[in-house]
Amino acid sequence: MHILVTGAAGLIGGEVCARLAQAGHRVAALVRSNPAVLANDGKPAAVAEVLTGDLSQESMGLDPALLERLSGEIDLVLHCAALTRFDLEEEAYRATNIDGTARALELAGRAGAGFLHVSTAYVCGDRSGPIGEDDPLPTGGFTNGYEASKAEAEALVRASGVRFAIARPSIVVGDSRTGAIRQFDTIYAAFKLIAEGRVRHMPVSEGATLDFVPLDHVAAGITALVERFEEAQGGAYHLVSGGPVPVEDFAAAIGSFNHFSAPVLADAATFDPAVLPPLERRLYKRVAGLYAAYFQRDPRFDNAKLRTMTGLVPPVMDQAMLRKLIQYCIDAGFLSAPELQRTSG
Repeated sequence: MHILVTGAAGLIGGEVCARLAQAGHRVAALVRSNPAVLANDGKPAAVAEVLTGDLSQESMGLDPALLERLSGEIDLVLHCAALTRFDLEEEAYRATNIDGTARALELAGRAGAGFLHVSTAYVCGDRSGPIGEDDPLPTGGFTNGYEASKAEAEALVRASGVRFAIARPSIVVGDSRTGAIRQFDTIYAAFKLIAEGRVRHMPVSEGATLDFVPLDHVAAGITALVERFEEAQGGAYHLVSGGPVPVEDFAAAIGSFNHFSAPVLADAATFDPAVLPPLERRLYKRVAGLYAAYFQRDPRFDNAKLRTMTGLVPPVMDQAMLRKLIQYCIDAGFLSAPELQRTSG
């Protein structure tokens, strides 16, 4: 199969490119500025070609002759590209996450290709309780502009007339076997501030959980959906954990390391960041607070359709797995606790 992968330099895009190329597919990797298409282990993915473009520009910033060639060659567009930060203006999300999706859909339509859209499980918004893969998209209740833009992009995909399937990862973390992750971004930034004690307080709601999913499960699921696209088309599939982690268990995992202290879990209903010490208040507002909503809900993502189609079973995110993820952060130098590296396993 000839596959165009957008966002190929990203964490998910790079790992999926490597897996698809290894499986014998011809992969055209679309990047914006970073030409390195790397698997999660840092090794170059054996893609057929690397193309430089920009989804926020007309024609994805690609030369007309190149677009013409791609429309005659590709069988599937795997759309991984997106802005995943939570602190951007609406115009930025629209330019890339919404209008960029429309441009990728246009190419798939011209090529008569399928379209596998990588979204997020949190298009459910601020809901808690059971979340089905076939539940209707909400039109409101999103906790940030990223979630809202991904929901609007999904609606575009469904209305496009292009043959589609949708993959919805939850909160992506490191490899289930090693804890390794190539890029410490998104929630890892907040985790660093919490683990190192620079943000000591997090507002939580009773019963809140975090749905952490290892990258290898996400990449395996996306690869399986690519290879079963004819069967998968028309559906949305949750790439989520083997069971969400109670926020208290996440805090306990941090506190289980000698030189880290578990964060103080404050009642979200009465929490006031204005009373925090000045430095913590600034860091909370700039980083940790952007993720606070994820500590205040309890979505229970069903993934029965994905399991039935692919046979994939997500790893259980227990204390041992959480400690493995944290230990990798220490060993890689992302978390500052040099004495801990000698005393904990």
